[in-house]
Amino acid sequence: MRIVACLNGGRRPGAHPALPVSAEQVALDAAAAVAAGADEVHVHPRDGSGAEALEPQVLTPLLARLRADLPEVPVSVTTALTAEPDPWRRYDLVQRWGALPDAVTVNLHEPGAVEVARLLADRRVRVEAGLATVEAARLLAALGSAVEFDRVLVEPDAADAERALAEAERIGAVLDRAGVGLPRLVHGAEGAAWPVLDAAAEAGHDVRIGLEDTLLGPDGEQARDNAALVAAAVERVSPRARR
Repeated sequence: MRIVACLNGGRRPGAHPALPVSAEQVALDAAAAVAAGADEVHVHPRDGSGAEALEPQVLTPLLARLRADLPEVPVSVTTALTAEPDPWRRYDLVQRWGALPDAVTVNLHEPGAVEVARLLADRRVRVEAGLATVEAARLLAALGSAVEFDRVLVEPDAADAERALAEAERIGAVLDRAGVGLPRLVHGAEGAAWPVLDAAAEAGHDVRIGLEDTLLGPDGEQARDNAALVAAAVERVSPRARR
């Protein structure tokens, strides 16, 4: 069972005292999260102002720093439109990436997602299909082998735990009916983060946790940092994995 540390996401700088923004902060935070038990790190690159960015000149030094400090740890990055709202410009930026991450997340509900996924798969980057809705799951099923996806990210965006769990179940049902056998990572956000993590672990799926998804530990108190969130996830996942 894989645990992915999602370090910063689209959070604004200052949203949490330990939110990593600069390449140095991300690298130090990633090392701490891996030491706490994370198997992979997922990052939203940031420019000098702290805003999300997909420019090659932002991504390249970040990857260089992460790989220098954590050479054996896979690095995943976003391609979300929160980082570049124009789908055409996003494609152009991704096309110009020289340094490539190990994996990317592509949100299938976003315009231009299939083209970005195909581009990166052709460049031998592992592509994770982000499914926030049942409609996105149906699109993945319809694509078949048109894009070589590596795994599925089931990510209901409801902050309410009951709604998020129900949506994750509906997404999973679509994938099951379509015979999509790709590995699944299931995660929730905000108030749904820990309930969804527990349900995913119980089902034997990979999980994700970090300040991108929640600022709170399972006790409802503000988490110290990403490493503390990962450590709490390890404690909750390990008994289930042993069973």
